[in-house]
Amino acid sequence: MADEINTKKKQSDKNEPAVDPKVVKKYSRGERAKTRGIKDKKLKGMLKRYEGYHNNAALQAARAELLLTEEPGFLESEGLEKTYRFKQHDIAKAVDVASAQKFFDLKLDKFGPYRINYTRNGRFMLIAGQKGHIASIEWQSKKLTCEVHVKETVRDAKWLHIETMFAVAQKKAVYIYDNKGIELHCIKKHAYVNRMEFLPHHFLLATVGNYGVLRYQDTSTGKMVAEHRTRLGRCDAMTQNPWNAILHLGHFNGTVTLWSPTIKDPLVKMLCHKGPVQAVAIDNRGLYMVTTGLDGRMKIWDVRTYKQLHNYSTYTPASNLSISQRGLLAVGFGPNVEVWQNAFSEKQKAPYMKHLIPSCSVHSLQFCPFEDVLGIGHSQGISSILIPGSGEPNYDALETNPYQTKKQRQESEVKSLLEKIQPEFITLDPMDVNKVRQSNDKEEDEAPQDTAFEPKYKKKGRSSSAKMYSRKKGHLEEEKRKKIRKKMADERKQNREEKIESARKTTSALDRFKKKPS
Repeated sequence: MADEINTKKKQSDKNEPAVDPKVVKKYSRGERAKTRGIKDKKLKGMLKRYEGYHNNAALQAARAELLLTEEPGFLESEGLEKTYRFKQHDIAKAVDVASAQKFFDLKLDKFGPYRINYTRNGRFMLIAGQKGHIASIEWQSKKLTCEVHVKETVRDAKWLHIETMFAVAQKKAVYIYDNKGIELHCIKKHAYVNRMEFLPHHFLLATVGNYGVLRYQDTSTGKMVAEHRTRLGRCDAMTQNPWNAILHLGHFNGTVTLWSPTIKDPLVKMLCHKGPVQAVAIDNRGLYMVTTGLDGRMKIWDVRTYKQLHNYSTYTPASNLSISQRGLLAVGFGPNVEVWQNAFSEKQKAPYMKHLIPSCSVHSLQFCPFEDVLGIGHSQGISSILIPGSGEPNYDALETNPYQTKKQRQESEVKSLLEKIQPEFITLDPMDVNKVRQSNDKEEDEAPQDTAFEPKYKKKGRSSSAKMYSRKKGHLEEEKRKKIRKKMADERKQNREEKIESARKTTSALDRFKKKPS
């Protein structure tokens, strides 16, 4: 109510049109910081000022929503026909020419299976074959930017903060290349890596592999930030929560663990499946987690309460998952790819769309940001299919711009480096950073009180209670030191006297020739 009153007051003062409070709530960052009870006036004023900035930003975003003309659209069927019966060729014929060109297949059957990865703005695609073939493509114009063959096993590949650098998990180490295919760096500490994740706001490259060791590498400074031993064996499933940058690892004993770089033990440990976990995926809001296992089950979890919401069975164990910006869930098992709509809100009876890649096995899935496209990496190459309603139609050019120029890319890189978030801020609840912890009266009563020192509030200068206590404590310490010095001096004096007395009582050298009494 207080937020609504404040927004109405501001609107009445500036004579601006009214905005629906529900729309404002959609852009708000969460609960307001409670300033009641804070005695520090400077801190209280600063928190109020920050709250005003955030409320104004949410109000402006809600008011600017009228300018967002693009709306998401989904596939609809006439009559009793099911949407999953539509084929990709039929969809490509019905859409415009620009959208039809986004449906294509690349037959690369020599160096597969392939893994794919899109940049944050969805403009470039990185493909990596298991037998060593690596290429980066500006996929909408079908322009090849670089291509290289490393002649050894490649397990994973990820873009870094921009499209000019990418990391490749090869047989024994992780290598970093530029957009021309030139090797920039070799990170030998990341040995036998199976999966990688890049945290763009923290500039951290996280890896996990055969030894079950989770490592964080800072790509801006080149330093190793953290190295955690999971003690759960080899790990093949890893993803990040976009909301709080927490990493979710799926292990062979059916558990999923949550990790932060500053804590050596897992923050949360969940038993999700009766067999090894095959894949883990989290939606963009960080509310829901999807897991699949070798037990043939696909489960949806609420990350806030860590409770199971829905449970599905798959024909064969699903090995790949991906969640789009609009909440569509893609599941890959064998040669089949299924896309589910509204899978988090209620349990679905039938999928939204289906796609079959004959004589292939799916190894990688990812929705392209800001496009209604799903990229598929399989044993015969790469496929790009159309999924209406999967991408976000409106983008924030200050965050990720699909049409950015070279100058804009350079400026955004410098800005992101200046605004880099430190690893210490990665927590389960990122909103804890802007909260002030207030102690209750009950907690103060229960807590053990130190009667030795009770400072008075707002006392400064030489006569303050803290200064008096420190001076008194200093005098006590000095008296203790004097007593110890006096005691040690007395001991040394006594030892000297004992040595002198023993020297006087010693016999002469001729005494040894005297006859001993029989």
